Amino acid sequence: MGVHVIKLPDVGEGVAEAELVEWLVAEGAVVREDQVLAAVMTDKATVEIPSPVEGKVLWLGAKIGETVNVGAPIIRLEVEGPGNEKAGDAPAPSAKSDAPVIVDTAIKTEPARKLEAVKKPEAAKGAEAKPAAMRRADVKPAPALRSGAPRPEGE
Repeated sequence: MGVHVIKLPDVGEGVAEAELVEWLVAEGAVVREDQVLAAVMTDKATVEIPSPVEGKVLWLGAKIGETVNVGAPIIRLEVEGPGNEKAGDAPAPSAKSDAPVIVDTAIKTEPARKLEAVKKPEAAKGAEAKPAAMRRADVKPAPALRSGAPRPEGE
């Protein structure tokens, strides 16, 4: 017997986290492959998370209403065979089996870094000497597009 860890998948482009809105299984329940385990909601959609394997639910990783990061374990299943759990994936022995996954929502920033001056070629320095208005005046606008009648041949 092994343990298969199911992590919150990337449920949409640019989505980093999701709120757990519903568990469709409970600890101790036996689940089948492709059975829906949970429903999560992102800022874009509500998505159902299916089981990729058959097994018995050992642990639920979050409570309804909690936010979970993409890639965080949300459920552990006892399965036939070796499973996919690595030593680092196992919960701490002192942790309760119903311990939620807590997401740190604080924004972390890096300290400001001093940027080094970039040397520019001599030709570019002359362009910088002109005020922005003069540089824009040097650029010719693209010809206007006409709509309606087709253009004469050769135009």
